[in-house]
Amino acid sequence: MQNEIEAAVLAVLRGGHYVLGPNVTAFEEESAKYLQVKHSISCANGSDALYLALLALGIKAGDEVITTPFTYVATAEAISQIGAVPVFVDIDAQTYNIDPRLIEAKITAKTRAIIVVHLYGQCCDMEAVMAIAEKRGLKVIEDAAQAFGARMIYKGQIRMAGGIGDIGTYSFYPTKNLAAAGDAGLVVTNSDELDNLLRRIRVHGTYKRYHHDVLGVNSRLDEIQAAILRIKLKHIDNWNNHRRAIAAIYNKAVVDAGLAAPKEADYIKACSGHIYHQYTLRATNRDALREAMHAKGMATEVYYPVPLHMQPVYKDLGYKPEDLPVAKQAAEEILCLPIYAELELDDAKRVAAVLGQVASTTVVS
Repeated sequence: MQNEIEAAVLAVLRGGHYVLGPNVTAFEEESAKYLQVKHSISCANGSDALYLALLALGIKAGDEVITTPFTYVATAEAISQIGAVPVFVDIDAQTYNIDPRLIEAKITAKTRAIIVVHLYGQCCDMEAVMAIAEKRGLKVIEDAAQAFGARMIYKGQIRMAGGIGDIGTYSFYPTKNLAAAGDAGLVVTNSDELDNLLRRIRVHGTYKRYHHDVLGVNSRLDEIQAAILRIKLKHIDNWNNHRRAIAAIYNKAVVDAGLAAPKEADYIKACSGHIYHQYTLRATNRDALREAMHAKGMATEVYYPVPLHMQPVYKDLGYKPEDLPVAKQAAEEILCLPIYAELELDDAKRVAAVLGQVASTTVVS
């Protein structure tokens, strides 16, 4: 794509319109169509997308927002930055997403919203989450930063990650499945009212130049990033399918080695909806396995080694490590293998072969 991207970037530079221009408008329209949503509102990055979503839904200081402890800090950070309180609910041991069965017990008179995270490219159980939200009058934000293009079966239909709750948010950080050449984000909704409000909030609360009717922020997408994302959007399904092919290679090796492969929920498996932003295996002696892989020249990573309820920044919330035992154990056992759209299948087979070799030793289990 080098020639196509360089030509598009040069056209932006020569055109002289650098922020919220025609490429931004086109990307918003094209991404809305792809994601099967009514409105798509671009912004500066995925963290801003979460913050904008909370502002638009009227979440304020003192409110409580239920979310997962097993995610990147940005999810809870946005809640804290708005002055609300993150309330952590433990995760499902199979999907690593928030466990809907535990949500209602954490709802109080101060609870206003739920932020689910479609972690590693696999969607949460949105039927269960939405049923709780509708019953208790709560708003739902889908953090789909790792799940652009992920699908699920929802009420008998194939739906896209981010398009079911009140608002969905995405990140296009360079490591994401759909990646910009820098920071970029997106907010989606099927509400005309929220669309209008989000568009004002992202530009200092402006409804026309120098007129401000709500408190806003500066979170605009630039034309260069939009131009690049428009080109890449055409390839996202092929890239995600390639990731699934890599995952299939890893799955066999992981199972043959006696380790725990990632599980796809039934509502995901039925539509091949997992897009494997990360490939995550489980090993009780994870650190020894990781060291053995590295000794063979194979990179691995841990997402995430410290759950949010155990982070120093949230010590004042009073959680003990054992309060959310599934998240704690996952953080101790999870290991991610290399997976990205440019990784050749033969190279994935090399990784799988090395995994089999090192997992057969007595130092790992």
